[in-house]
Amino acid sequence: MSEFNTKRLPAARDAVAPDGSDVRILLGLGGGGMAHFELRPGHTSIAVTHRTVEEIWFFLSGSGEMWRKQGDREEIVAVESGVCLTIPLGTHFQFRATGSEPLAALGVTMPPWPGEGEAVPVQGRWERTD
Repeated sequence: MSEFNTKRLPAARDAVAPDGSDVRILLGLGGGGMAHFELRPGHTSIAVTHRTVEEIWFFLSGSGEMWRKQGDREEIVAVESGVCLTIPLGTHFQFRATGSEPLAALGVTMPPWPGEGEAVPVQGRWERTD
């Protein structure tokens, strides 16, 4: 049986994600994990795909765009507070913060994030910013 866990959002980032966004690691269980992602205003992430995980993102603040591609199907969606989207296994994706504040989202990863090498850089829709 799993223990109860409680955690407050860390003030500082825990890591930089393979896509270039700031990550604050939250909690996880055997079937998945949760993290907070944040991209600075005017920045564009590195386009990536995942080897083994799928994700659900829920945007908390800021505004921007998310590009997703699977084979011949691709789309760009506007994202802002209240928008929820999926990143199925094998999807190429990239996002950018187009507003004046950071673009922030909660992400649920299923199964839990396995570590280095999970995200693979791919050709993106936009030029990334560092």
